[in-house]
Amino acid sequence: VQLQASGGGVVQTGESLRLSCAVSGRTLRGVAVGWFRQAPGKEREFVAVSSRTGSGTIYSDSVKGRFTISRDNAKNTVYLQLNSLRPEDSAVYYCAAGASVITSSLSNMDAYANWGQGTQVTVSS
Repeated sequence: VQLQASGGGVVQTGESLRLSCAVSGRTLRGVAVGWFRQAPGKEREFVAVSSRTGSGTIYSDSVKGRFTISRDNAKNTVYLQLNSLRPEDSAVYYCAAGASVITSSLSNMDAYANWGQGTQVTVSS
């Protein structure tokens, strides 16, 4: 399974971006796909996840109400819409996929077997 994250860029506070995570090597059906981010000098943290069924989503408190995760199984792609961006959202964003991630582990990065290379998001004030 390979994941390709894209869509990052440099924006100003309050602007939007849409990140994409293209999955190849298997179908997205039955696979949980999460987004995580890592800022310089900080640990990687959970951002959002689309559950294995695709019907459930979870967000970190810091992005809830501003970010939206969605999936297009026909395109084997998961999206993360980032609205009302803030400087503290600046980080490398990674997508991760796992076919065996249970509900209680959806926000746990150790539960994911496959990772993309990351895409940089920079928000200027």
